[in-house]
Amino acid sequence: MENLGTKEMREMAWDIIYNRRSVRKFTDEPVSDEDLKLILEAGRWAPSGEDAQPWRFVVVRDEERRKALGKISAQGSGRRFSGEFITKNLHKRFSSLEDEEKKKAIFKKLTSGDVSAFTGTAPVVIAVIGKKDVWDLPFDTSAAIENILLMTTALGLGACWVIAPCIDIRDELKVKELLEVPEDYKVISLIPLGHMDRLPRPRPRIELSDLAFSEKYGSPLYDK
Repeated sequence: MENLGTKEMREMAWDIIYNRRSVRKFTDEPVSDEDLKLILEAGRWAPSGEDAQPWRFVVVRDEERRKALGKISAQGSGRRFSGEFITKNLHKRFSSLEDEEKKKAIFKKLTSGDVSAFTGTAPVVIAVIGKKDVWDLPFDTSAAIENILLMTTALGLGACWVIAPCIDIRDELKVKELLEVPEDYKVISLIPLGHMDRLPRPRPRIELSDLAFSEKYGSPLYDK
């Protein structure tokens, strides 16, 4: 790799991190083989405990399989958020939203599962799976997924980290059957990716002064 110097590399890294978004709307333009390989290589070079490298990537381009993954994702989200609605947890989460019509629309989108149905509309879906017998599996695969998301951003593409079809074992088994995933592997996440239909606006972030502490929790490292 060409040595760009500390300042240039720092600026490039920050630009990629800052501009990463969870993208849920894609164009029909296909993802090139060259870009896809770079994205997968980024995942491959993630760190892992004891260098276990437990991740495996199933790339899905077939339209029918992608639609099936979208349907499973919608079912998983719908079931999950319906439970949140029944237990009133959704009401607590959106208690600060005063627009009742907007709140009603959000509840409908979440409980119907539409919030994750977009998975099937992306031109490419990467299923991240991992070996069950690896001790640090969730942490290792999370590192690989973040690398994938950042490289996707660096290439001017968009992606989203979707866990809806992986939380409930019933949904995971459907994904495993569809993709013929071996029994000794677990489905960790789906990553729909492609060319962005639009770039979502950045969401507010908690101030660093409220996140970083000095020596002990509650003692701010930085002033507001």
